[in-house]
Amino acid sequence: MADPAAPNVEDPDQLEPELAAASAAAAQGAAPAAALFNKLSAGPAADTQVHDIQLVMDIPVQLTVELGRTKIPIRHILQLAQGSVIELDGLAGEPMDVLVNGCLIAQGEVVVVNEKFGIRLTDIITPTERMRKLNR
Repeated sequence: MADPAAPNVEDPDQLEPELAAASAAAAQGAAPAAALFNKLSAGPAADTQVHDIQLVMDIPVQLTVELGRTKIPIRHILQLAQGSVIELDGLAGEPMDVLVNGCLIAQGEVVVVNEKFGIRLTDIITPTERMRKLNR
């Protein structure tokens, strides 16, 4: 027995227009996926893209600037005191990584502006490079 809450695929009025067309094509024995994906791959209009980006503009993300990393045993952490120095794997003068939600997006160098630290971006990681690093 069919679930009454589920949309009825026999009734195209209950489906999105693209899905209704795919459903009709399937009923006629055509390849519905090809028609649907061709329509979707054409992409939205430019004004829709501007509107879509506005939906995510206020979403908070975590921005991290990483000077370097190291692994040390807990016994050394417990021995740390004011003035202790922890050696990092990054070299002095080497670009620092800028991460958004843990994903590398840029590299930069430390700057001081009005007695506050900041970072000047020197290299933006391309989407292709980001995908390559995610796959590793």
